[in-house]
Amino acid sequence: MLKPKRSNVILYCQQWAKTVDFYEHILGFEVNFRSGWFVEFLVHAGSYVSIADETRSTIKSSTGDGITLPWQGDELEAVHAALVEQGVQVTDIAHKWGSLVCYLYDPEGHRLELWQAESTS
Repeated sequence: MLKPKRSNVILYCQQWAKTVDFYEHILGFEVNFRSGWFVEFLVHAGSYVSIADETRSTIKSSTGDGITLPWQGDELEAVHAALVEQGVQVTDIAHKWGSLVCYLYDPEGHRLELWQAESTS
């Protein structure tokens, strides 16, 4: 049985530089590895998201079609406010599935779902 020790999603992008800038400067992800056409960001321990320039790879961009990256975290309201302050188009926070959730898109069109479990107190 496969028992992964590390997880990495690779997003092949037409708007590579803009998408790298979004993950690095808007979302504030730490760069784990960088080359001339590939940047790997640490999401959390053992989990990464990489941005690859489609012009330098054998795989082409899906332009975001059919991809959602869901990330659970804390302080969703503060994160939401910071994104809005930076001019990022983000949906209002909604109550779904016993959670607080909002959505935004990176420059390549990949949907990001940010969510936080609702307090049960």
